[in-house]
Amino acid sequence: MLYNREQTLEYLNGLVDKTRPTDQPLATNVTTKHRSTERHEYMLQWPDNLATNWHATREQQMKLDDVIHEAHCEECRNSSLIDWGQRRNQVVAAAKRAWDFYYRDAFGQDEHHPISHAGKNFTRTGLGYYIADVLDTLWLMGLKDEYKTGRDFLVSQVTFDQPGTVSLFESTIRLLGGLLSAYHWSGETDSELLKLADELGSRLAKSFNTSTGIPPETAILRSDGMPFVVESSTSEVSTLQLEFRYLAKLTGKQSYQIQVDRIMDIIFKAPKFDGLVSNYINGTSGKFTGTFISLGSRGDSYYEYLLKQWLQTKQTEPIFREEYDSAMDGVRKYLATVSPNQNLTYIGELLSINSPTPKFSPKMDHLVCFLAGSLALGSTNGLPLSNITLSAIRPRDREDLILARELGETCAHMYFDTPSGLAPEIGWFRQRNHETGKDIPFNSNEQLIKPDGDILVHPLDRHYILRPETIESLYLLWKITGENIWREYGWRIFGAIEKWAWSPEYGYTSIDNVCITPPTRRDNVETFFLSETLKYLFLLFSDTDPVSLVDYVFNTEAHPLPMFTWD
Repeated sequence: MLYNREQTLEYLNGLVDKTRPTDQPLATNVTTKHRSTERHEYMLQWPDNLATNWHATREQQMKLDDVIHEAHCEECRNSSLIDWGQRRNQVVAAAKRAWDFYYRDAFGQDEHHPISHAGKNFTRTGLGYYIADVLDTLWLMGLKDEYKTGRDFLVSQVTFDQPGTVSLFESTIRLLGGLLSAYHWSGETDSELLKLADELGSRLAKSFNTSTGIPPETAILRSDGMPFVVESSTSEVSTLQLEFRYLAKLTGKQSYQIQVDRIMDIIFKAPKFDGLVSNYINGTSGKFTGTFISLGSRGDSYYEYLLKQWLQTKQTEPIFREEYDSAMDGVRKYLATVSPNQNLTYIGELLSINSPTPKFSPKMDHLVCFLAGSLALGSTNGLPLSNITLSAIRPRDREDLILARELGETCAHMYFDTPSGLAPEIGWFRQRNHETGKDIPFNSNEQLIKPDGDILVHPLDRHYILRPETIESLYLLWKITGENIWREYGWRIFGAIEKWAWSPEYGYTSIDNVCITPPTRRDNVETFFLSETLKYLFLLFSDTDPVSLVDYVFNTEAHPLPMFTWD
């Protein structure tokens, strides 16, 4: 039997026998004391004008009522004349091309550099990193020969008993998550995949052996020494839980669950800013140490996994939902706002948060576009609006769903407003001084649409590495609302990828500058293009439901893992 969360917290606080091996069941005669996780909230004395205080307008509320009404209208849902199956097949063809070029240039290696027709390994003999990350995509798309080729390489050629360091976060979400998902889709019968996942998990888990349990950002696969940690990325240490908790469920090894739950326990105790956290945490003190708050790099998936940990164990651990709701309240209060001309809702950042006068920054990473999907998912817990009555949605969930739809529109604009139709890595938004009514000065050369466009793109931010976050949110928005507009947006983006990122000579490549046509290329293609971007497009264009949102939760690398409860 695995620990439930209360038993885990008791273990961590010395309330059960720590000499008992953690991979053994709890003794039936252990007396436990039940308590709630201690939580802290605090706010600096921030200026009143720092709060954006986003709320849905009356018009947006009425529009949502229309969306809910149409979701219950079967005739409305079946009115599309588009052959989505044919579009889905085009995505499958793109996935096969991406795999074929990888197989030609770099099969078995961790990275693919398509222009050089080469690959690269992260360790001496490689980790099967690329293959493990894309394996479940091949399975879901019915590319069974490609799946078998990749699977056989992993179980016969890959070993994790190697020197060198790897990213704990990336190895967990891509490699471990990919192995676990592929094992599940095998019908949980491919014991070789589970054995490989267990070996990897045991080696990565050594990074948790710090004084607080907060791991460093790197893992040493072969070393048994004590890891050294000073400061870690908040998102990286809090985006390991879905994978290790599922591994604990499959193997019965409680240590996997205990160690990642300990991280969350420390985070829940650390002081926050209205549910928001800074982007760095000290591994010795367990306190947040960063100077800024962002839902982009180093912050994003902390918020994503709050919701998904709650969903993963079938909504049986309410602490995760409570922390998620608190964080979304903070997002609406301090980070969400609207641009002056195009009325684009976006999520900014807070800088200098430890000073008396923090500042709002109108910067939004492409990474932030995950939030539209998370808000939609959390508003109904994965149920489509067609299965929910108007009165059954809580007011706060209505606000979340409206914010999700508005943010989804903005993320689509970040694609459609560029000359190439592809989004930049980072967008900046026009700001207006509310007291003077004048725009805060900006460089008009960075303006996407002249003279009134609100999205600005700095020269160093103009690359597109085939990121999936917007496509992910379009998929979730469509599944929740039933609105075909999200599918149409996805089709437009897929068309731009095919036009500019595909080459008969190189296959798919990242784009160096989305603000010119034809754009220049970069000599890399990330594994998440096939693992996430094409997978979400495939699901977006699928009329059937191969991955039900009430039965599965996607990890942050788009690996669908089944929901479960602790025995």
